[in-house]
Amino acid sequence: MAATKRLVLVTAAVLGTGPAAWADAGVSAETGYLLSTLLFLMGGFLVMWMAAGFTMLEAGLVRVKNVADICLKNISLYSLSCIMFLIIGYNLMYSGVGEGFGAGLVGLPSLWGGDDSAVLNDTPDFSAAPYAAGSDFFFQMVFVATTASIVSGTVAERVRLFPFLVFVAVLAGLIYPVEGAWHWGGGWLAGMGFADFAGSTVVHAAGGWAALTGALILGPRRGRYTPAGQIRPMPGSNLPMATLGTFILWVGWFGFNGASQLAFASAGDAVAVSNIFVNTNMAASGGVIAAMAATKLIYRKTDLSMVCNGALAGLVSITAGPDTPAPIIAMLIGAVGGVIVVLTVPLLDRLKIDDVVGAIPVHLLCGIWGTLAVPLTNDDASFTIQLAGVAAVGAFVGVTSAVTWLILKMTVGIRLHQEDEASGADLAELGLEAYPEFGSGSQKLRY
Repeated sequence: MAATKRLVLVTAAVLGTGPAAWADAGVSAETGYLLSTLLFLMGGFLVMWMAAGFTMLEAGLVRVKNVADICLKNISLYSLSCIMFLIIGYNLMYSGVGEGFGAGLVGLPSLWGGDDSAVLNDTPDFSAAPYAAGSDFFFQMVFVATTASIVSGTVAERVRLFPFLVFVAVLAGLIYPVEGAWHWGGGWLAGMGFADFAGSTVVHAAGGWAALTGALILGPRRGRYTPAGQIRPMPGSNLPMATLGTFILWVGWFGFNGASQLAFASAGDAVAVSNIFVNTNMAASGGVIAAMAATKLIYRKTDLSMVCNGALAGLVSITAGPDTPAPIIAMLIGAVGGVIVVLTVPLLDRLKIDDVVGAIPVHLLCGIWGTLAVPLTNDDASFTIQLAGVAAVGAFVGVTSAVTWLILKMTVGIRLHQEDEASGADLAELGLEAYPEFGSGSQKLRY
């Protein structure tokens, strides 16, 4: 069992959520163990369900000729992320973490192996950990898959499948675990007092930096920006599907934020998780309404895709600190996120940074905003330390991601050929289409 496992034993001692506190509250150690394990497992499968949300969102926002390809990318990146976290990522993030900038790179990475022997004896000892080892691994594993999913939407419609998966392997096995070790693994950011409850920076901004470097190195989709400076619209294939994906992500976020309480064995834990659910929901709602109002004011039309991203912007914005605000403040934090998305999506287009689904504004910019907003409601957080954490993660993930993308570009190539991009990644990479009756490569049926 990892020695630092997300600092849970220290956290339990400080917050009074460990076995000793359970006994004081009249809860047996075994009952506390069972309830906290259940929280991790339920939170984990809710976060895993977010993979379906990302798939539906991205499939709805890409063009018809690329839908099957983006579906394949999402199911394969999830699977690959899980494997990489098993064979290298988890122990890199949580075992033998040092205090320096290289936290996580201490000793040789090794295969994760759960050890529940202490609680399986005739005289179980629940002081070793307040939940089952496998529940912890599963919960941490699905977070790295979320980080990788952020990248796929930004670079959609022009990145090749297998070079993209190589990037995912590096991101899941090395980049994410190292920067995650700085905070959740007990590294130098944790020592400074950096506050990121569920991952506005560690997960979302990190995925946003990886996506931004990929978009810059890949370049925009052909025809997206004309030589005259015009922006050619490339509307998605299925807005109902994108909306469904948004709702799935919204539901999954209750596991993402709620289970990050890390314990569910006392009345205090139950109250905390309940408040986190409320704040998570209110932030998303604030993001939706703010995005609706902003698009109506700016464009005189309400843009559904922008409103969906407004919900996600609110969710990302509250993720760094869903445990401390009052619900009305959580709503306002999410509303600011919704406005950020509406203002920055066209800014990226003016800079000719082609982000197919708007993941950079949602996850990178709102992740930064949410992290910097924590001191507004948490007296233990420092704006200076929050800014230092944002900058450190940005520098590390940005540089390592750029190096990885460039190596792939110079060796195997990362971009579809011009003809393949024109015909669509479905035919070029898969040899099939998501909608064969309506696709570009087959004859349309006549009825």
